[in-house]
Amino acid sequence: MRTAIFPGSFDPITNGHLDIIRRASLLFDRLLVAVLVHPSKPGCLPFADRADMIRRVTADLPNVTVEQFTGLLADYATSQGARVIIRGLRSAADFAYEAPMAWLNGGLGKGLETLFMLTSPQYAFISSSGVREIAALGGDISRLAPQALENQIYAACNRTE
Repeated sequence: MRTAIFPGSFDPITNGHLDIIRRASLLFDRLLVAVLVHPSKPGCLPFADRADMIRRVTADLPNVTVEQFTGLLADYATSQGARVIIRGLRSAADFAYEAPMAWLNGGLGKGLETLFMLTSPQYAFISSSGVREIAALGGDISRLAPQALENQIYAACNRTE
């Protein structure tokens, strides 16, 4: 079985992420969307909520599974039997950031490859941080994030602590 991993913080998942997930799911027998648990970066949405949100919007994709993970991505990929890491690129700046990580992961995980997928043009301007900021200020995120998740994103990004 050909397994690939699409890792990220997904805080929150955006339409750009969903675009990559849908397209990558056509290329592999199993696509594991891996939500990175980074305790020093709690973000806007709790980690469990991020995973649940992704499960909701990918429920129609039978070969997509969602899990949370900690530690080194290369170790996690190996433990899951994955040989491919999927990374979405919006711009040359994303490539400049992602390429060194791909080389590191390739060195840490024997035979681990990174597949870069260009985000579809209509999503190239979307970032999770932008969605969080717009939601926190009450702006319209209907074109930026999955519609089924909008209320949950607004609620999470407008919490007062």
